[in-house]
Amino acid sequence: MDLWEFIKKYYIDSIVYKEGYNVVNTLTWAIILVIAVFLVYKFLESRFKIDNKFILSNIPYVILGSSVRVVEDAGFLQPPISYVFMSPFIFFLIFFLAFPTLLISRRFLGDGYYIPYSFVGLVFAISTLVMLFLNLNVKNPLVLPYGILAAFILAAAFYPLPIKTQNLLSASVMFAHMLDAFETFLGVQYHGYVEIHVLPGILVEKFGAIALPIAKFGVIGAVLYIIDASEEKESLKSFLKFVLLVLGLGPALRDGLRITFGV
Repeated sequence: MDLWEFIKKYYIDSIVYKEGYNVVNTLTWAIILVIAVFLVYKFLESRFKIDNKFILSNIPYVILGSSVRVVEDAGFLQPPISYVFMSPFIFFLIFFLAFPTLLISRRFLGDGYYIPYSFVGLVFAISTLVMLFLNLNVKNPLVLPYGILAAFILAAAFYPLPIKTQNLLSASVMFAHMLDAFETFLGVQYHGYVEIHVLPGILVEKFGAIALPIAKFGVIGAVLYIIDASEEKESLKSFLKFVLLVLGLGPALRDGLRITFGV
C-alpha cells in the first residue's frame, strides 16, 4: 500500500463514504486535538479569564455546530461542500467563526465581550435550528427530553459525591457526556442507528448499547477527578473541562437532533 492508498483508505474514504472512524484517523484527530487545545489555551490564558462567563458564552457555538452537522445529515448539502460540515472539519468551521468573533468582541467591549460574542452565536444557532424545524418533520419528539432527563439524574447523582469533583462545571461536563451516551443508546437500541466511533463501537458490539452510559460515567468521572485533584492552575483545569464539555455536548445535541428528525 503506497502513501496515497493509505491516506485514501484511512482518511478520505471514511469521510466521502461516511464509513465512520477507524483506529488510524481516530489517533490522528486525537493528536491534532491535543495540539490545538494546547495552542489555543496558551493564546487565551493571558487574554481571557477562563471562567463561567467564558464557557457559557461559547455554548451557542456548540449548539450551532451540532445543528449545522444535522443540516449535512439531512442531505441539504451536496459534495464537496458537505464534507466541510462533517467531522472533523466542522470543528474548524465553527472555530473560524467563533475565534475572530471572540477577539473582535474583546477588542471593542473589553470584559463585556461575552455579550456580543454569545449573541452572534445565538443568532446563527437559532437560525439554523429554525431552518431545520421548518424543513424537516419531527419523527421522534421524545428522544431529546428522555436523554436530558436521564443525563440530569446521573449528573445530579454525581455532583454530591464526596470527592474533589463537587463543583458545577464538573457536573455540567458529566451531564454533557451522559446526554451523549443516552442519545447514542436510544439511537442504537431503538431507532436503528450505528455507533461509528472505535471504542464505543467495540463496547456496543460486546455488551450492548446500555454499556455506553455506564462506561462513560466511570471514565468521565475518573478524568474529572484527575483534573480537579491536580495542582495545575485553575484556568487550565477550567479550560480542560470546557474542552470536555464541548466534546460531550456537541455530539449529544447532534445525535439527539438527528434522531428527532429521523435523518
